[in-house]
Amino acid sequence: MSNAFSSLYPTPQRKRKNYFILSDGWKLNGKDISVPYPPQSKLSFYDGKIGKTLSYTIDFTYPERFENLPKGSKIYLIFGAVDQTAEVSLNGKAIAFHEGGYLPFKVDVTKILKEKNSLIVSVRDTLSLKYPYGKQRKKRGGMWYTPVSGIWGSVYLEARGEDEIKSFAFTPDLKGVKVDIDCEKPCVIEVILPSGQKLVKNKTKSCYIAIPEEEIRLWSPDNPYVYETKIKNDTDEVKTYFALRTFETKKINGTPLFLLNGKPIFLSCVLDQGYFEGGIFLPDDPNEWAKDILRMKSLGFNCLRKHIKIEPETFYEACDRLGMLVLQDMVNSGSYKYIRQTVLPTIGLKFGLDKKIFNNKRRKFFIEHTLETVKTLYNHPSIIGWTIFNEGWGQFNSDKIYTLVKAADPSRFIDSTSGWFARKKSDVKSEHVYFHNRILKGNGKQVLFLSECGGYGRLVEGHVFTDKLYGYGKTATSATELTDKFKLLIDEMIIPSLKNGLCGFVYTQLSDIEDEINGLYTYDRQVLKVDGKRVKGLIDKVNEQFLSIYKNY
Repeated sequence: MSNAFSSLYPTPQRKRKNYFILSDGWKLNGKDISVPYPPQSKLSFYDGKIGKTLSYTIDFTYPERFENLPKGSKIYLIFGAVDQTAEVSLNGKAIAFHEGGYLPFKVDVTKILKEKNSLIVSVRDTLSLKYPYGKQRKKRGGMWYTPVSGIWGSVYLEARGEDEIKSFAFTPDLKGVKVDIDCEKPCVIEVILPSGQKLVKNKTKSCYIAIPEEEIRLWSPDNPYVYETKIKNDTDEVKTYFALRTFETKKINGTPLFLLNGKPIFLSCVLDQGYFEGGIFLPDDPNEWAKDILRMKSLGFNCLRKHIKIEPETFYEACDRLGMLVLQDMVNSGSYKYIRQTVLPTIGLKFGLDKKIFNNKRRKFFIEHTLETVKTLYNHPSIIGWTIFNEGWGQFNSDKIYTLVKAADPSRFIDSTSGWFARKKSDVKSEHVYFHNRILKGNGKQVLFLSECGGYGRLVEGHVFTDKLYGYGKTATSATELTDKFKLLIDEMIIPSLKNGLCGFVYTQLSDIEDEINGLYTYDRQVLKVDGKRVKGLIDKVNEQFLSIYKNY
């Protein structure tokens, strides 16, 4: 069953020539399903039972495009995401077992493929607290959403050369980029410069590429320039890209600041949970990710906080190319207690969770998943920071995990404990403020960052998911009233906090989601619920006042 993802190359930052997407002919428990949409979504067109165990099957013919591959080539079967555990069998042979529902995995099937092939993916999804689960809940409602089971990332075959380029990492600065390649034999790197000329590095696995001064284009939200690049050897080739940019936290004249390319920047962020009415975890069309980015840019926002969800790579490529900064959350696991972890901290009563003894397997898996997330997304210039824990959800050993993440990626800032339950190690003093506006104060050691605020609701008739509505505070009745609430937030909290070192805020949220009606857009993205010009004017005002304070830095 073809859909908008059927012809979309799943990893645009790692493009290879020979691939084949498995999209037509999937069945789930014997009934047709449109993959990669999860079975709970409308766009899956699945009308069967959804239990704890799901059995996916597809029969396919050996792709013609693979018939004349060079000798020694390898063919991988790749899954974008399968929630929560997956056992994979091809032609009667068990070939893979994978845990966790948010990251890709692959298996070499070169010697198993035949002319006619039968693939079985047996999925188990109990919403086990051992695994990251985000906002999924068996009984959705309020701030918890419809669960997603099974395959929700593209499934495809990809041919790679005998001397496979397994992975590569770009670490840029303002004059060039360090490239580290995991491969058996040295590679050639070709970079297309703005002038159209090629810059070539021969026979290397690790090198620094200095960009000629006249060819330097620094990446920023206003100028998201990327350098198209090829990495190749005698048998394998990957098309990719990188950007020149740095992001750091640094104390200047006693004030900790965010610096993009060495200059102070104020992060005007919006909380983006990545939910869509028709496809839940996926939009009806991949272009919808780009549309969301452009919608937020038109309102003046320069950053998305990707909230406890990891997206397919197409989303991050859109951020890279359109110039949208991303603060990427890790996906939470473990238990959640509403009173202890939300209600009491909201009114100022916080209890330390960090030393609580959790299940050792869950803790081990969370750390592994976190580090694999960093590795998977490392090359995207749009990503400027990592959030490890949010409001204490599943929180443990946050100082230790901060150290591990910082060692894996010293090029980005880390919000260890977004909202509350702060420990010793974090690059930001992270605050969540709902229901009332107050002037924030820094501590002189960490960047002051309002990592959640707002959440004001507005009901738009004809554009609601359910009759049970959820939002923060009194529901606005018009675009004017909702915009007035946003204006008060800016005037009473954001601007007065600038003098105390505030360097960014995250407004909740991009769109309505199921019961939640606190989005800037409706869930179907059909209605902008605020006065867009006024919102942009207010954000521009914040940026102007921020830059006036730090104009000489």
